[in-house]
Amino acid sequence: MILLVDSTALLWVLAGDARLGTDAQSALSDPGNDVLVSAASVWELAIKRALGKFDPPDAIVSGLERLGFGTVAITAADGERAGALPLHHRDPFDRMLVAQAMRLDATIVSSDSVFDRYGVNRLVA
Repeated sequence: MILLVDSTALLWVLAGDARLGTDAQSALSDPGNDVLVSAASVWELAIKRALGKFDPPDAIVSGLERLGFGTVAITAADGERAGALPLHHRDPFDRMLVAQAMRLDATIVSSDSVFDRYGVNRLVA
């Protein structure tokens, strides 16, 4: 299974936060699953850090490497698809995750039920 981790779930994983559910923990640690993080999520966390909204781990990219998580680049096709999605949700980062999940046939790991409106698979974080 391909798992695409959203920014909140990623922070929980990096911090070892107990809010990450046991099903998500199991799936993310299963070597049979491909665990990916979008460049959009890393970008979102960097912006929020710069705005002082919270203090995510300083080394997000090295944390991904330590965990063995892969990354997903944003393609022009992803941008076009994200822009064409119904406006169930206006957050551009989440809309990009939906577009990438559709392209990759991935399951989004998130606590946010807004993803369900787009018909993509979601594993509750």
